[in-house]
Amino acid sequence: MRPARTLAEALTQGAVVLDGGLSNQLVAQGCDLSDELWSARLLADDPRQIGTAHTAYVRAGARVLTTASYQATFEGFARRGLGRQEAGRLLATSVQLARAAGELQELRSAVGRAESLGDDIWVAASVGPYGAFLADGSEYRGRYGLSVRELERFHRPRIEALVAAEPDVLALETVPDIDEAEALLRAVEGCGVPVWLSYSIEGGRTRAGQDLAEAFGLVAGRDQVIATGVNCCTPADAGRAVPLAASVSGKPVVVYPNSGERWDAEHRRWTGDVTFDAARIEEWTASGARLVGGCCRVGPSGISELSARIRTAQA
Repeated sequence: MRPARTLAEALTQGAVVLDGGLSNQLVAQGCDLSDELWSARLLADDPRQIGTAHTAYVRAGARVLTTASYQATFEGFARRGLGRQEAGRLLATSVQLARAAGELQELRSAVGRAESLGDDIWVAASVGPYGAFLADGSEYRGRYGLSVRELERFHRPRIEALVAAEPDVLALETVPDIDEAEALLRAVEGCGVPVWLSYSIEGGRTRAGQDLAEAFGLVAGRDQVIATGVNCCTPADAGRAVPLAASVSGKPVVVYPNSGERWDAEHRRWTGDVTFDAARIEEWTASGARLVGGCCRVGPSGISELSARIRTAQA
């Protein structure tokens, strides 16, 4: 069942809660994500785990469920010996799993949606950056040495496969540089599905070191883009980016930072303190944020706190 309202319509009526990090929830469920395909491996090997993770976020109050397709590509599945037909089926499965979780009526009543937030749950098909396919951390650097045209050719086939599965929105997320943002925006032109564009940043610049104002300005005047903003960054950096994204783009802002911890690649562990604080929602929404949630290491408990604060604010 598709939502009664479009997500763009919902954003005109107030803030909407996104889910949190899919990978950390899958790890909490006991899944091994050490494969190059990361969470996308489970689309083939154990899709029920993905459905369970989506369900945990529905219970927490998320109204947008992001699919397990961030690292899912035809090229990545080919490395596992899967042909294009099977890879396309798995991409479609990612959308179907999120849709099924959102349609569980008993979960809707459990979080009081009918009284406070409406009955709609939207599915966002994740389109991760080229660097996610490489599985070498380069999505946090960008500047892959490819042209905009080459990046567009890489992204277009899986975008087409995801669109065919009828998500409510495409999440062009964790984008490290302006060239890849341009390529993604070209690849989605004419696909008939709205998108949000979300950059991964460090400090006041893209991960590739580019000016954020220029990055956000890329979507100005593009009707297909319903929101722009940041994800997979520290909460502090996210908070500083929200008002800039709103003023430069003229769009609602999407913001879903990490927990604040940092990944130590050498020792393969998270370090540092958790700085994600649901109380930031008031600052974010006052500055133009309308899609709010969490990324890496932000789980159902954090989303539950965000949801509770939004329900209180919109009561």
